[in-house]
Amino acid sequence: MLKGLGGLGDMAKMMKKAQDMQARMTEMQENLNTLMVVGESGAGLVKATATAKGELKALDIDPSIFDPNEKEVVEDLILAAIKDAQTKATERAQSEMAKITEDLGLPADMKLPF
Repeated sequence: MLKGLGGLGDMAKMMKKAQDMQARMTEMQENLNTLMVVGESGAGLVKATATAKGELKALDIDPSIFDPNEKEVVEDLILAAIKDAQTKATERAQSEMAKITEDLGLPADMKLPF
């Protein structure tokens, strides 16, 4: 009499899984704003701190590198530290996303929007 309704149970499970994923992704987005990464250059003479979303929060420069004759070197070190922080932020965000997809039983390489 109720043949075919078994699929509704599967649909309900899929909807629940989608809701769980949405909640986890929202939580992850909020966490990425508080997770910090530090990029470095010049053997730690320049350090750039950013959120896992890539927003630059701090820049620490060792005063020993301030030589007027080495202005371009200092600029390059600063850029390198910022780029390193951004790379680490991207890697951290991807790592956090991989945790979510793995927990939900999705393929690890599945691309989901941020």
